[in-house]
Amino acid sequence: MSGNTIAYPESAFWAPGRAARELGLKRSELDLAVRLGRIRSVPDPSGAGRRITRAEIDRLRSEDGFPDALRESIRAVAAPEGATVMDVPQSRLTRLARLGLVVPVSFYINRYRTLVWLYLADELREFAADERNAVHLKGRAPEGVRELLNEGLDLRPRNWRGRHLGFLLREAHDPWAQAAAVASLLDRALVSDIVRDPYERAHLNRFRPMSPAHGSPGSPTADLAEQIMTASDPDEIDWLRTDLTQALAEARAVRPAPRPSPRPTTQPAASAAQPPAARPAQPPAARAAHRPDADQRPDHGCTAHRRTTDEHNGRRTAAHPPGEESKEPRRLMGWLRRRSS
Repeated sequence: MSGNTIAYPESAFWAPGRAARELGLKRSELDLAVRLGRIRSVPDPSGAGRRITRAEIDRLRSEDGFPDALRESIRAVAAPEGATVMDVPQSRLTRLARLGLVVPVSFYINRYRTLVWLYLADELREFAADERNAVHLKGRAPEGVRELLNEGLDLRPRNWRGRHLGFLLREAHDPWAQAAAVASLLDRALVSDIVRDPYERAHLNRFRPMSPAHGSPGSPTADLAEQIMTASDPDEIDWLRTDLTQALAEARAVRPAPRPSPRPTTQPAASAAQPPAARPAQPPAARAAHRPDADQRPDHGCTAHRRTTDEHNGRRTAAHPPGEESKEPRRLMGWLRRRSS
């Protein structure tokens, strides 16, 4: 075990799934509670997400009203139920959310591909109980506000992104992770334009937080969710660009992005570096002078072979003189003709 590794007992922290069961919550409710800061989490020593310590589980269990009080503090409701909590019509709650007076905490896309915003019931209750907000709960909206709504003003996606960025920065304990949290809300092409160094972009992607899953990748539901999670307003994009540039400068000052080490250059051997020396050209007369004569050339056994061949051919010539071989067939044929007669 390395010296930088912290050894935890096996029961010191629990995975989110088991922690949700111990607290009587759904997994989505536990994730929301962690992001809201209701439940404290710690990084997993193995790097696989975050864990809940057993001491935190014991602390939550010892609180008054557990588990109903904890569950009520993180209860997220849609517009119809939220309007009931505030005792206002649903259209008024939607108008307040579009104006940015009420900030959604989450969203989902139903089976009809309709975007459904969720709000914390506690926040809606507090907004309705504040006397300063009474003017927004009753009566007609001012003329200027109605004009903005008629022009299509809707601050719900932008306000959700700002809240989501706060969640991500709260969980980021590394300067590069903080820069990656800001970059996750920008279009990837824009991030490539801001971060020109490919090694810094690769290091930034290592810390890029996982986006909430909405449908299978490439589906219309996933495309709609990606539009919600990507900044689109020009002033919001400029604000995030400035934050990303500043976060990158702070990350570089703490720890530059890793780069591949340069390969060592090997010096070639002297014999391999210098080509072999070429022989000087000789004139034809000199080449002829150095060429050995036929009598001076090495024999290599060729003379003995020629001598043996000549002797063999001489014996054949002596045994069969010229003309004798042609006479033998004639004498034989004449003998056969005389015998037959």
